[in-house]
Amino acid sequence: MKKSVYSLVLMDDVIRAVDREAYKRGTSRSNLINQILAQHLSCVTPEMRMQEIFGSLSDLVSSAFSIQQQRSASLMTLRTALDFKYRPTINYKVELERSPDEFLGTLRVQIRTQSVQLIDMFGSFFTYRAELEAKALAARGCTNYVFALGNGSFSRRLLNCGLSEEETGQAISRYLNDLNTSIQTYFAAPQSFADYAPQLARDYTKLLEEFIL
Repeated sequence: MKKSVYSLVLMDDVIRAVDREAYKRGTSRSNLINQILAQHLSCVTPEMRMQEIFGSLSDLVSSAFSIQQQRSASLMTLRTALDFKYRPTINYKVELERSPDEFLGTLRVQIRTQSVQLIDMFGSFFTYRAELEAKALAARGCTNYVFALGNGSFSRRLLNCGLSEEETGQAISRYLNDLNTSIQTYFAAPQSFADYAPQLARDYTKLLEEFIL
């Protein structure tokens, strides 16, 4: 949405109250005033759209995830523990675009560990997963799959297929649940993962029949 600069004359007490509330929400004075006016006048802002998506996501994501406190309207962080020795954690960060075009936003996944073995396993899993996703999406005519694999980190762009806010939250939650199941399966028994991979691939392909993300 386009933004322009306007001058407003407001009482000092109002501004102090706005600044306190903006600090609590982790946003700016201008953005908070914009949200308050939009809500009062029944205008839909990017923040309201993202709030609805994250609200739907929060309601549907499995109990395996712990949702972290949000400090940004565009970002949600979730955490889960691996069923592996020392129970390392994996962070999932979903960052939405204010004005989505080709992509809704970006998913970033990171393993919290200093273990070289775990980092290598993480890289091996996401090499497999990225190949699976790219192939499955291409079969449905989606060739704009964009991902990056780093040292203990993975990110991918989330495709925008014109879903409603509620449907988008559903799609992201279903994808995260599917991804987490696959990760947990891999780390629980990496030597025998090949036995489970065909079914996991079918599960992901079935997911694409409902949501393209």
